[in-house]
Amino acid sequence: MGLTLERPTQAPGPSVPLSSSGSNRGKRARWVWGWAYSGVLSVLLTLTVLLGYLVTGIASGTVDWTALLTSSTWSPGNLTFGGLAMIYGSAVVCVLALLLAVPVGWAAAIALSEYLPPRLAKPLRLSIELLAAVPSIVYGLIGIMIIRPFVAGLGNVPGGDSLLAAGIVLAVMIMPTIAAVSVDALAAVPGRYREAAYSLGLTRREVIRSAVLPRARSGMRAGVLLGLARALGEAIAVFLVIGRADDRLPESLGDVFSFLVRPGQTLTTKLAGPEPMLAGTSGPYFAALCALGVILLVLVAVATVWGTRGSAKGGARAPRARRSSAWLRIPKDRLTTVVRLGALLLPGTLLLGMLGILLARGGAALNPVFWFTASEGAAGGGIRDQILGTLLLLATTALIALPLGYGAGIVIGTRASAKATRVLETLTVTVGGTPTILLGLAGYVLFCTTMGWGRSWLAGTMVLVPVVVPVVALTTAGRIRSMPAEITEAALALGLTSSQYVRSVVIPYTWPATLTGLLLGLARAAGETAPLIFTATVFFGAPAVPSGIVNAPIQALPTHIFTLSQDSGAPEAVDQAWGSALVLVLITAALLGLAVFLRNRFEGARRWTV
Repeated sequence: MGLTLERPTQAPGPSVPLSSSGSNRGKRARWVWGWAYSGVLSVLLTLTVLLGYLVTGIASGTVDWTALLTSSTWSPGNLTFGGLAMIYGSAVVCVLALLLAVPVGWAAAIALSEYLPPRLAKPLRLSIELLAAVPSIVYGLIGIMIIRPFVAGLGNVPGGDSLLAAGIVLAVMIMPTIAAVSVDALAAVPGRYREAAYSLGLTRREVIRSAVLPRARSGMRAGVLLGLARALGEAIAVFLVIGRADDRLPESLGDVFSFLVRPGQTLTTKLAGPEPMLAGTSGPYFAALCALGVILLVLVAVATVWGTRGSAKGGARAPRARRSSAWLRIPKDRLTTVVRLGALLLPGTLLLGMLGILLARGGAALNPVFWFTASEGAAGGGIRDQILGTLLLLATTALIALPLGYGAGIVIGTRASAKATRVLETLTVTVGGTPTILLGLAGYVLFCTTMGWGRSWLAGTMVLVPVVVPVVALTTAGRIRSMPAEITEAALALGLTSSQYVRSVVIPYTWPATLTGLLLGLARAAGETAPLIFTATVFFGAPAVPSGIVNAPIQALPTHIFTLSQDSGAPEAVDQAWGSALVLVLITAALLGLAVFLRNRFEGARRWTV
């Protein structure tokens, strides 16, 4: 799950003069800035650790970059590391996902924003946000049970593991993100443009084409880029349906289509498999995997930063009224209306279908005994220990991430210059878009191996904190920028120091947005699987409440579903997986629902999209 923040048009935020060093009040309250800058330090530290892990890994062995980018042969036994098949697989599944998701997402967004009345559009928009917040492991489970059999029947391929199955799963995952961000972009177009276009006698289709889309184009393109970033960085859902077959490339143009229904490999599935554990922490094998991580990080960072910057530049192009020829003008308008409203059926059907499948297959979750009894592994039992482990991870992550993210948001919103603000925001967005599989691998080497923590709930918390901090920081900074200038001027006129200004004005004004950001971040963290597999969890046998801090693994819902879903042939395991998925979706929906309530209660027209 990714998060985008609708950036304000005015930047930077209120500039507050530095407090006088000779002021006793400033000295007494100086701790405020120490706390705030520690948040910025946490963002910089995360990037430093991640880049240090990748660079050190590459330096520990010799990487043949030419072979890595041009060869498809991956053979660790022969010290041959070609990554072209993984790069090809990543490109194919992402292109497939965009081809399927973009038309539907854009059409649904236009229907929501321009055709439906607000009373009907509001609950539908909330439904799309819920779809965007569904944990990726649940999409992977649905891919195993539904999409793989569909592809198996379509291509007469045993099992159905294929690039096509991975592309369809990713399309379902990113379509809500594209639609939700596009709705924000369309809603930001001032109503006067529509009124002016209607006054010229244009039809609704012509008004949208001539006056609305040119203003919203940048924001809608940003939605596509953010969806692309999510598709590139997704590991677990793709891991479950792609087959993970190395060294496969089409030999001719005609093979491209036949290869779609065959197993493949992507950059993320290679890193999420067992090889990072087998490669150790140095040598050419480990260096080649780190090199793949660098390629993945660069691709995702470019898409994330480009998408976010594109959103900030929305509406730069002036609209021009364009009138169609009179021939079949009204029928074209009606046909377009039907197509765009029909596009809404897909996300609606997806949500209802997903809920129906979860309720039908995860019926065990409707029994309270399932919630409050211990698991017996794949053989049955409940998920009490997994729920407690997940809540422990979320609680400790919130305790650490809230002050750090809040401090970073205050610095970005009040303290930094315009240039520094852009730099800090770019770094924060980059951390927020980092593929979590890379956070998990870096956390495994740093906490579990180098620091000797082993698998522990604390190591799992430390790799989830970078997932939540950027969300809290960006929502807080955005709220500060929306603060009326007269509030800042009145505070300065009263002679408040900058730290007193933060304590007395900024914190009371921004806490609803900060809390909303925390809940959105925790909703995303609740579904993370890849980083916890390497750092925090075991499938079975760990106590419900860890007895220590280090070498104290726990059980968690996402990794429990991941393990059970790979044993899809056992009926007991399948029932356990579906029941656990329903519980995880309910926890995520509760966090998201509370965040949306706070947003609507305190923030008015400002919107966040998950």
